[in-house]
Amino acid sequence: MSLDETLQTELQHLKQQSLYRQRKISAGPQAVHAYHNGQKVLSFCSNDYLGLANHPDIAKALKQGIDEYGVGSGAAHLVSGHSRAHHELEEALAEYTGRSRALLFSTGYMANLGIVNALMNKGDIVFQDKLNHASMIDAALLSVSLSGSQLKRYPHNDLPRLEQQLKDANIADQTRKLVMSDAVFSMDGDLAKVSQLSQLCQQNDAWLMLDDAHGFGVLGKTGAGTAEEYALDQQQLPIYMATLGKAMGVFGAFVAGSDALIETLIQKSRAYIYTTAMPPALAKATLMSLKIAQEQSWRRDKLQQLIKQFRAGASQLGLSLMDSATPIQPILIGDNEQALMMSQKLQQQGFLVTAIRPPTVPKGTARLRVTLCAEHDEQDVEQLLAALEKMQKS
Repeated sequence: MSLDETLQTELQHLKQQSLYRQRKISAGPQAVHAYHNGQKVLSFCSNDYLGLANHPDIAKALKQGIDEYGVGSGAAHLVSGHSRAHHELEEALAEYTGRSRALLFSTGYMANLGIVNALMNKGDIVFQDKLNHASMIDAALLSVSLSGSQLKRYPHNDLPRLEQQLKDANIADQTRKLVMSDAVFSMDGDLAKVSQLSQLCQQNDAWLMLDDAHGFGVLGKTGAGTAEEYALDQQQLPIYMATLGKAMGVFGAFVAGSDALIETLIQKSRAYIYTTAMPPALAKATLMSLKIAQEQSWRRDKLQQLIKQFRAGASQLGLSLMDSATPIQPILIGDNEQALMMSQKLQQQGFLVTAIRPPTVPKGTARLRVTLCAEHDEQDVEQLLAALEKMQKS
């Protein structure tokens, strides 16, 4: 069979299993009231939790950054692409998260690849929660292939199993042990057992790394994320990664930790060394985003109110909610076709709610992933609940 014949057969198979994915074309800025495929919709599927992606002050800072730096950075950070704006943002992120230093990456995916690549060697072991984001799993698998390290996975949030794995590992004294976990699990919305993870790692001479992509900006008194929420210092949580394109509303990612950690990433992380730096103007915009996120705590307060409202209403409707106290509120459906059909019916009523199916989630756990934003109001949530109720009765 030719390339096209082979691929068309595979694509048809995805369609038959209700696993085929299609992009929606948006028009205009990111907002809860948006246009997708020419239709005006009320969106409940964005990760813009604080509603900052179209904030006028951040847009103004971006324009000022373009005036000062132009559009592109021109090179990798270690060549000539590291600007004063990048450096100021790294310093601000370090201060915000209570770490010695921070290092910018273009995406969270690349940050996770870069961490494992720089830290793990032949015979070292990476331990991961089975529901971790694909970027962490891929990072460990790449390390297995390139450096000869090992990957061990434990059932979701099953710390007794992780403890046993750590103790059973037949390792030399110099073998490195890295435990990697989402802080907020992106498709379930629940939290890792962060404090217990930290204690377990310290007791077993393991390094803890948390991916706080969905917690940074949302959790903690000032929005500094999971580390602030659980009062974990740099020793208790030595490797902290978060993204800047979700609650912060901009783009990019960073790793925060000790001076030795950041210097090691600069010297050894292939994902950092061989990538063009993000545009400096984006760094300027993110500095403004951090300022707003810290100062406007009402955004986090409002999110909590909306979460409680949605969960109470969904429970009254008898919907199968997952155990989440975050803006990620999945409704468990199970069947791929049913989840896709419900998503399509909601869109027909003017609501954008994505159907999440395997392999993003385990087989048999297809779901509607509802996400809430500080720009939503109580009426928006009531309208969604009414649409879900109408769909139940049809």
